[in-house]
Amino acid sequence: MTWAELSERWPLLEQACGDTLYMVGWSTLIAVVGGLPLGVLLVLTDRGGLLQNVLANKVIGQVVNVARSMPFIILMVALMGFTRSITGTTIGRDAAIVPLAVGAIPFFARLVETAVREVDGGLVEAVQSMGGNTWTIVRKVLVPESLPSLIAGTTTTVVALIGYSAMAGTVGAGGLGDIAIRYGYQRFETDLMWITVAILAVVISLIQFAGDFAARSLHRRGGRSGPAPKLRLLKAKEPATADVGKVA
Repeated sequence: MTWAELSERWPLLEQACGDTLYMVGWSTLIAVVGGLPLGVLLVLTDRGGLLQNVLANKVIGQVVNVARSMPFIILMVALMGFTRSITGTTIGRDAAIVPLAVGAIPFFARLVETAVREVDGGLVEAVQSMGGNTWTIVRKVLVPESLPSLIAGTTTTVVALIGYSAMAGTVGAGGLGDIAIRYGYQRFETDLMWITVAILAVVISLIQFAGDFAARSLHRRGGRSGPAPKLRLLKAKEPATADVGKVA
């Protein structure tokens, strides 16, 4: 491919990059919003959890496992009716967000579950001994202490969604996958296909670097540091203790 041909195709590539980032961005946001509480709930309802409920845990876990085991191309076809009811169409970048998000929520939920399980149980017991309820433990211990791993899990989810979005391009979702199929495969413009592959590789590398950097920074600044939640609770109780001393 000559520079003139590349310049002619460049607006098309820019549009495709924008469509891919749009689909991945929105589906990642929905996956985090839906997968974070689902993953935490899997931990809380497990045996020995704060909200132990074996039946609920098994039902939720089975639903997550079934959703994760379904190939994405089949998931897109299976959700066409649901996608049409939400977006009014089954093609285009807006329609692709629905199956992307549905496929990413259980994937991210399992990553959240793994991250939360790694939190030191001693911290949970310490907060419980100071009268902290389940919501306090989730908000002040489980999520803050697992934040570096949650960032790493989010990065993994974004990378997976980029691959899913390229697959969604085969059914008219747009993006770089659509360019690779329409021009690289159907029109035999292999140079353009390899350019899209290179763009995807660069984007994934940048996202992975940013995610790793953020996770390491959070870990150095106090992720899983141990005493932070306990100290915050103790400070919150100090004014009440001081008032009691004054009354006495």
